[in-house]
Amino acid sequence: MIKNKYPKWLALCYSIFFIALGLNPAFRAVWIAEAIPLVIVFLFLVFSYRYFVFSNLAYTLMAVWLVLHNIGAHYTFANVPFDWVNHLLDSNRNHFDRFAHFSIGFYAFPIAEFLVRKGHCKPIIAALFGLFAIMATAAAYEIVEWWYAASAGGEAGIEFLGSQGDIWDAQKDMLADTLGAIFSLVIFFVATPYNINNKRH
Repeated sequence: MIKNKYPKWLALCYSIFFIALGLNPAFRAVWIAEAIPLVIVFLFLVFSYRYFVFSNLAYTLMAVWLVLHNIGAHYTFANVPFDWVNHLLDSNRNHFDRFAHFSIGFYAFPIAEFLVRKGHCKPIIAALFGLFAIMATAAAYEIVEWWYAASAGGEAGIEFLGSQGDIWDAQKDMLADTLGAIFSLVIFFVATPYNINNKRH
């Protein structure tokens, strides 16, 4: 049996990407704050690999958020070069952060995959747990953003918050997280037979 090297290559590529974008960020203080969740998630995936190996699709979906959030940390989300999409949406607001929030929802897939492959519950319950876990995480992160912006103050606080003057920014971000979770769970149900038949770790 050929050992799956995809997760290790993906981890290596992301490590190089993370280091490259951390060399000269727009705001060092903002980059540090944004990098903390990236490091936590990445290290968790690295250390958990010994005990549980997700599917290649799950690792790919998780990598999407890592990459998008890393780009946002480098430029600050409000200043990522994203004009072509903003023009398509006929908006003066930079919507890169919405795409990044949407990708956070992709983590509902590995959560559901883990629960099903470990035999903890059936796919429907696993999917609901994944959805609710993402919604709870989204709400918690908005509270962290508010706390940091209020504590740091000044330009760094504004850039980290990234609301760009939208009073409903937090609610729209949480909606984007939720829609991303629903999207990934649709993929999960298509891939569920593969996930169930995978060897348990």
